[in-house]
Amino acid sequence: MEKEEKSFLECERWWIFIILMTAAGWLGAFTYSIRGGVFCNAQTGNFVLLAMAVGNADLARAKYLLIPISAYFLGSILSEILPNFVKKTNVLRWDTMLLGIEIIVIIILGFLPESAPYQISQVAINFICSMQYNTFRQAQGIPMATTFCTNHVRQTSIHMVKWIKHKNTDSLLRFSRHALMLCAFVFGGVLSTIMCNLFMGKAVWGAAVVLFIGFADLLYADLKTEKGQLDRKPRGH
Repeated sequence: MEKEEKSFLECERWWIFIILMTAAGWLGAFTYSIRGGVFCNAQTGNFVLLAMAVGNADLARAKYLLIPISAYFLGSILSEILPNFVKKTNVLRWDTMLLGIEIIVIIILGFLPESAPYQISQVAINFICSMQYNTFRQAQGIPMATTFCTNHVRQTSIHMVKWIKHKNTDSLLRFSRHALMLCAFVFGGVLSTIMCNLFMGKAVWGAAVVLFIGFADLLYADLKTEKGQLDRKPRGH
């Protein structure tokens, strides 16, 4: 088991994914509660709202919803292109650099006045959530999303049933890991909601604090413990 643990890169560790899910829950509650009532972590909800707007002939609302959808789309494109350039520098992993970018974006958003257009926060958070989702794909060999919960709910139920039937440790492990991701997301959302009620737009800085923990860990790995493995790809890529 110890040998298997060492075979994973730091950016694949399950606790990094816990951090990412906590931050995602924070950002999700932030954008929906005080930044225009749209979902920026994933786009299924926005596509439903888009369909409803078109069905109600509310073209202004439909155009508005195209903003977060388009930003998410462009974020995915960038997260496919940029890692190749970062890899050539042989200094940091793209995964580490992305968390640094997310932190900077979030800090800037916290300085925006409350009168600033909601679209600024929506576009920015859609970009970083899209890139995060497309970058962090597997937690120690287990495929996972880091910005939304749907698949975690599915996987939790599947592996709970498998564990009840067969009592195998792998199903119990996968059940617990996916359940932890759900708890982390909800925890982040709860904290964000409380902070939004107290501090409004500056509450977004809480997500930066959470992400900094992961960034510091990944930065240390890149510069010290995994310095000679920067060309090694995480699983799932």
